[in-house]
Amino acid sequence: MFLGTGSDVGKSVLAAAFCRIFKQDGYAVAPFKAQNMALNSYITSDGGEMGRAQVVQAEAAGIEPHVDMNPILLKPTSSMGSQVIVLGEAVGNFSAKQYYAYKKALVPVVRKAFERLAARYDVVVLEGAGSAVELNLKDHDLVNLAMARWAQAPCLLVGDIDRGGVFASLLGSLMLMEKQDQERIAGLLVNKFRGDPDLFQPGVRLLEEHSGRPVLGVVPYFDHIAVPEEDSVALNRRMAQGVDPSDASRRCRIGVVRLPYISNYTDFDCLERDERLHVVYFDRPADVFLCDAVILPGSKNTIEDMLALERSGMADALRAYHKAGGVVVGICGGYQMLGRRITDPHGAESRVREAQGLGFLPMSTEMASEKLTSQAVARLRGPNPLSPTDLFPLYGYEIHMGRSRFESNTAVPGLFEVVSRNGVTVPKEEATDGAWTDEGRVWGTYLHGIFDNDTFRDRFVAFLAARKGMADGMGSKSFRFSQWKEDQYDQLADFVRRHCDVDRIYRIMGLK
Repeated sequence: MFLGTGSDVGKSVLAAAFCRIFKQDGYAVAPFKAQNMALNSYITSDGGEMGRAQVVQAEAAGIEPHVDMNPILLKPTSSMGSQVIVLGEAVGNFSAKQYYAYKKALVPVVRKAFERLAARYDVVVLEGAGSAVELNLKDHDLVNLAMARWAQAPCLLVGDIDRGGVFASLLGSLMLMEKQDQERIAGLLVNKFRGDPDLFQPGVRLLEEHSGRPVLGVVPYFDHIAVPEEDSVALNRRMAQGVDPSDASRRCRIGVVRLPYISNYTDFDCLERDERLHVVYFDRPADVFLCDAVILPGSKNTIEDMLALERSGMADALRAYHKAGGVVVGICGGYQMLGRRITDPHGAESRVREAQGLGFLPMSTEMASEKLTSQAVARLRGPNPLSPTDLFPLYGYEIHMGRSRFESNTAVPGLFEVVSRNGVTVPKEEATDGAWTDEGRVWGTYLHGIFDNDTFRDRFVAFLAARKGMADGMGSKSFRFSQWKEDQYDQLADFVRRHCDVDRIYRIMGLK
């Protein structure tokens, strides 16, 4: 089990690395995190919702994601509450106080999920959450040391040296643990080291002398390997890059609006890695006009985010950008914002019952009391600006409370035809998803992960390139996202192997 001295110390990435290491060494391995708080989620093949970090780890392990790998997912809907998802299904919106009272009932759920994984796999790689020794949360813990005790897992305590204070954080964390938990810590990992690791050998000796435990790795900081990150810290790093108006390279600039309740921004990982594109996350209205296309991403609270766009001036900037000929795309909650009206009569997401949308599409959206979740197979409906002649299969997933309807006197063409949901054929009357208008300058869909489809992404890039006057459409530079991810996991595993005592970790696990 990987425990941390705090958030963003690298637990998720190290867990993914070891999932791939164990897979490379011939073990059947699965990830597990009892409770995850994130706005990025994924839908499994049977329609269950789980956190993206464990999806990444499952991909690194070479297995299909399953909700047992993340039995509890918390998706914040406000600063004081979250939607609680248990074994893939939403059970309601809870305040922190309500959730603490509910957690006792979740202990057996978590344990049974872990037991099912442990029975199926040779190795389970567990991950803790935040700091392992938040004393005020100790009585309610089911994800850190309490989980380690139940799983009887030897633990590696991870500290981030890049943020400073690694000695205090590692040694202080150990000091604050009860004796039985201290004994479970089998070793320390120093993560994100900058410079020559050999120069840190005196530090290694000090940590080992004061902790009585081996330092099993000093992992250098790296930026040459790309592994998806899901928390707000990672998104803030993207935001810090800003929009550079002087960037005149032969790339198309995609701007993703930073919504207060942004969700599933992993939809754009593939765009960030495509050398034909320059992706920026922004929240300044003026930056809209520096983009070749603007994407409104998913939202966990669409009405609140729409109102935030109005208050900040972003909504007016988007309307002006659209009027001037700009390309605007909406994914899920962003798609709902492209319409004229959003209502939430049941309070499914917000205490506010209604908001006006951007008005780019003649549709209204009403939040239902039940969430629609599915893995979907779809086709582009042609002809349309992204697929004028052929229809090809596409894969994505749906997570939304809203149901969108177009005004009866309008004829806006649908963008996709959904062929199946969770393996079940979709009736024709329920098959249309999304819409497009203004010669393809405005389009939206409920399908997350749509840009992961290489052919669809190629068409979108070609569409933008043609508008930018790039005759070749940049088509020759296309890349295959799935293969690229596999290469990244292998590079990550090889990098971590070089800087950790993997043989000793195997011995600690009783596998050598």
